[in-house]
Amino acid sequence: MDLSTAANSKRSDQPWVTFQSAGWVKIQLAPTHLLKEKVPGGGVRTLLAQNQPDGFDCPGCAWPDRDHASTFEFCENSVKAVAAEATSKRVTPAFFAQHTVSTLLQQSDYELEEHGRLTEPMVYDAETDKYQPISWPDAFSLMATHLNTLDDPNQASFYTSGRTSNEAAFLYQLFVREYGTNNFPDCSNMCHEPTSIGLPETVGVGKGTVALDDFDLADTLLIFGQNPATNHPRMMGELRECAKRGATIVSINPLRERGLERFSSPQHTSDMLSRAGTTISSMFIHPTLSGDLALVKGVIKRVLELDDLALQDGTERIIDVAFIAQHTAYFDEFAADIRAESWDDIVTESGVGRDDIERLTQVYVRGKNVIATWGMGLTQHKHGVDTIQMVSNLMLLRGNIGRPGAGLCPVRGHSNVQGDRTVGIDERPTAAFLDRIEQVYGFKPPREHGLDVVGTIEAMLQGQVKVFIGLGGNFAMASPDTVRTWQALQSCALTAHITTKLNRSHLIHGKDALILPTIGRTEIDMQESGPQGVTVEDSMSMVHVSYGINKPVAKTCLSEIDIVARLAHATLPHSRIDWLGFVKNYALIRDEIAKVYDAFQGYNARIQQPGGFHLGVASRNRIWKTATGRAQFKVLQIPKDTPIHRARRKYGPELMTLMTTRSHDQYNTTTYGMDDRYRGVFGQRRVVFANLQDIQMLGFAPGDWVDLIGVWEDGIERRADRFLLVEFDIPRGCISSYYPETNPLVPLNSFADKARTPTSKSIPVLLRRSAPLAA
Repeated sequence: MDLSTAANSKRSDQPWVTFQSAGWVKIQLAPTHLLKEKVPGGGVRTLLAQNQPDGFDCPGCAWPDRDHASTFEFCENSVKAVAAEATSKRVTPAFFAQHTVSTLLQQSDYELEEHGRLTEPMVYDAETDKYQPISWPDAFSLMATHLNTLDDPNQASFYTSGRTSNEAAFLYQLFVREYGTNNFPDCSNMCHEPTSIGLPETVGVGKGTVALDDFDLADTLLIFGQNPATNHPRMMGELRECAKRGATIVSINPLRERGLERFSSPQHTSDMLSRAGTTISSMFIHPTLSGDLALVKGVIKRVLELDDLALQDGTERIIDVAFIAQHTAYFDEFAADIRAESWDDIVTESGVGRDDIERLTQVYVRGKNVIATWGMGLTQHKHGVDTIQMVSNLMLLRGNIGRPGAGLCPVRGHSNVQGDRTVGIDERPTAAFLDRIEQVYGFKPPREHGLDVVGTIEAMLQGQVKVFIGLGGNFAMASPDTVRTWQALQSCALTAHITTKLNRSHLIHGKDALILPTIGRTEIDMQESGPQGVTVEDSMSMVHVSYGINKPVAKTCLSEIDIVARLAHATLPHSRIDWLGFVKNYALIRDEIAKVYDAFQGYNARIQQPGGFHLGVASRNRIWKTATGRAQFKVLQIPKDTPIHRARRKYGPELMTLMTTRSHDQYNTTTYGMDDRYRGVFGQRRVVFANLQDIQMLGFAPGDWVDLIGVWEDGIERRADRFLLVEFDIPRGCISSYYPETNPLVPLNSFADKARTPTSKSIPVLLRRSAPLAA
């Protein structure tokens, strides 16, 4: 099948665009999802065990839990995730006997997801174009043979999904490093890598500085590039409480997201009875795409102007002079650059007028305790690292880091994406970490940095990576430049995926290919020493244990830890590490983690505490692990010659900047349904949101069908065809559409400086009218 055709397949032409409120709808939909997936017993017992001390951690987002004590510790998204995992639908060998890979490729991602849970290991047979059963020993033997016949361990790459537990991730990185490579592409490369790269240079640690309790004390929240109602619904409960006690909440986002206007909490009777809910954001600021850096620099410039006036008048200073003197470095150079910045450039590049910048500045300077939160709306840009550091500059200016009720709050996506990085899933490991591995385990780990997601795809295309093993996820659809990513995977000698459900990555395969079914987080993981728990780390560095309660889908499904251990045992026959011994009792893995990381001392005892334990973030306590031993202001320039600028000079006002985003009925690449309730879209995913004036200027009307054409500088044709134009509140020159449908437009070589995160929020495209469909 032609890859560009497959990447654009399953187009719907039934537009249903309307608007529907939340609140009661969330409650009404919960049983619908459970029934749709045919969850045994209605799934109530499973839901009530979610985020409880003796239950399992939500397999969805990384937002922390308040106290693990409420009866209802789940949101609409987690209901969808749990229902999808607890489904009674099964994908057995009989299913694969009935379907060739070519025919399965014709199905949508939603249809693939709907088939249900995988039950047995399968191997691809080229002669029949079907997957066939394979025994577990033969599967491990096939992988070990491929790995051990490579000329260089760096010809293999090992992907990790953010749902992977600390225990599985630690074992995985230990195996791969003893095997001999640091090739660890992971989902963090595609989302918050600019946070992980940017914050260590400013505050010393690539994590947030706040805990959940800080939201109780904050009087101002700045929400950058984030749509928590869809992506982190439990965060809405905290925002509701903040709004109820009078905190000012500002939404800073090109899209005006309805979920940040009002929120009806299903856990509060007053919200349900009034139907009005609670007003969340009192101010909306709409920067242009890639305009956040200029916007924040403008706010800082205005803060310094106000501080200069206060100094002249002899009134109270606006900036925190004592904090800056005691805790920071490079302020004078930073302030000089800010004062020299042109207001014209700030307004032009941010897309925000002086009046709105003034309003935002006044909110910031009135705030005594300010929290800045952000999602991928800040990170997935060419200057994502600089933008994160500019937000850090803003917060340092008034001492809003390292004290109660204030700080930096990057909100991660997958439930353990932060934990995986903490325990060693990192293609750029530090020398200190590698020294510790060598000291504890007696082998010399590789020292050269490995490949990230973009590097892995490039290396596969060049024939330099021949084996790809994925620990969860949907690499073929999550990655940028879909057609080239598919070509890369198909060039491999072996692709192997450890997974719970069928997805497109299993159909875009290498010469040899394996599907290896694993149990989910909701299921009982019974091993020799009894039922096992696994641990995860949330966005605020809390580590807690998770125990499944459901019977595994099949006896032929293994845990991720069991699969990793058996693969290591088969691949490294002379290893001194007792890989299979770890499977008997996962507490042994946690003991190993504690040997390598001082922060995990007493790991097994500490996870017995209700709610788990906090790993500790030095910058939260104003301990700055930077080169100067202080928090560091960064001098950063507003970008004025990016690929977007150059494309706009070439194409003029018809050039649109595309941002990809999720719908309400999806989580990352998993599509649970075809609706996006908050944005008023039903039964349809191929839509593009645009400003009405742009729609009219280009000669279109809402409801027209258009093709999106990439205009990148490498001469490669990129397109995504037949999208429904929907009028939306978004700045001129900006459009938005869902991923992964628009991932074919994200060039592989368009990534964040320093972090190499795909720039999925700033892609230059043109809109062209779609050809009429044949009758």
